[in-house]
Amino acid sequence: MAKFINPFTDVGFKMIFGQEINKDLLIDFLNDLLEGEKHITDIRFLDKEVLPEIIGDRSCIYDIYCTSETGEQFIVEMQNRSQQNFKERALYYLSRAVSSQGQQGVEWMFNLKAVYGVFFLNFRLDNSPEKLRTDVVLADRDTNSVFSDKLRFIFLELPAFTKEEKDCKTDFERWIYILKNMETLQRLPFKAKKSVFKKLEEIVDIASLSKEDRMKYDESIKIYRDNLVTEAYAIEKGHREGFEKGIKEGREKGIKEGIKEGIKEGIKEGRKEERHAIAKKLKGLGLPLSDISQATGLTIDELSNL
Repeated sequence: MAKFINPFTDVGFKMIFGQEINKDLLIDFLNDLLEGEKHITDIRFLDKEVLPEIIGDRSCIYDIYCTSETGEQFIVEMQNRSQQNFKERALYYLSRAVSSQGQQGVEWMFNLKAVYGVFFLNFRLDNSPEKLRTDVVLADRDTNSVFSDKLRFIFLELPAFTKEEKDCKTDFERWIYILKNMETLQRLPFKAKKSVFKKLEEIVDIASLSKEDRMKYDESIKIYRDNLVTEAYAIEKGHREGFEKGIKEGREKGIKEGIKEGIKEGIKEGRKEERHAIAKKLKGLGLPLSDISQATGLTIDELSNL
């Protein structure tokens, strides 16, 4: 039985990063993610549902939506399954967070705050290189210089992270190792290196959950596992149908090729019989075999057996 919660479940992920009382965990992770760029000292959680700007438009519901003390906004999500147009979905979400900063009145001068999208992915992005982190910014195509720092996408493809505990050199790598392996661990490593991991261990210990939280988590893990089973079945079915289709197409192709070869052989045999018939007539006329061989392409031996 697992000792710690599964962070890939909706409830588990929000227990770790989505609670006001434990917001220091999210702050610490974001600082390790953006080490050398910025240092966040505080965050404020925002309404996870961004209402549509026009009637009939879709609202956006984020896993975690917060703002730093200097106004930057962070959308943090966990995605377990690949979705159609996922990159476009991420662009839409962040664009809505940018446009929501608009204010009425001539005094507002488009002084936008940066919006960051941090997407934990339990799958590989289409056409992405084999690496954990894909960092997307608005940049000049030729010089690669940053055009604007107001829109930032950070995709973390967890299947690409294969480091063992002893190989983790940075706090960011330690975070990723713990999150990816949490459900299989009996203790959380790195507590001696960073006290935040000690607090994390207390939060994610299943035995420490309240009765209410345990019920929510159990339901969440059920949904998570049901989705995995459904996805596994869909993949298996797809492979099976693909295999059967391949056999059928191969058989049909074989039949077509057989017919094609049969026709070729038929023509070939027909021409051979035709040459034999002509040769017989020429022999009946008393022509020399050498002349008949030259005319029909048959050998002297073949002509002698006619």
